[in-house]
Amino acid sequence: QVQLVESGGGLVQTGGSLRLSCAASGRTFSNYGMGWFRQAPGEEREFVAAIAWTGGPTFYADSVKGRFTISRDNAKNTVYLQMNSLKPEDTAVYSCAARSPGALGSYDSVRPYAYWGQGTHVTVSS
Repeated sequence: QVQLVESGGGLVQTGGSLRLSCAASGRTFSNYGMGWFRQAPGEEREFVAAIAWTGGPTFYADSVKGRFTISRDNAKNTVYLQMNSLKPEDTAVYSCAARSPGALGSYDSVRPYAYWGQGTHVTVSS
């Protein structure tokens, strides 16, 4: 089992920045690829960014490419999502997820991720 706890969400104005953190506990964090997904009210969950267990490569949704950066610190069992130039359409609950070693499927798909956090709210005001 892997437990994931997100933090860092909040209210920010358009153009502002936030850094989300996802702290992992349980099994060896460094073995897991990690992803961030978001879900806006009334919308389906969508992929935001992912990072391989090695720390690279990284993957991004087109909507956040160039604005968001995913990184991980395996010594701290933490994955981060730096979000810059935020837009109102970025408003959502952001959740981190861990995919088991050897899981099949692309990093932008929900299915390979076995463990999920509860999420943290991000609201971008216009």
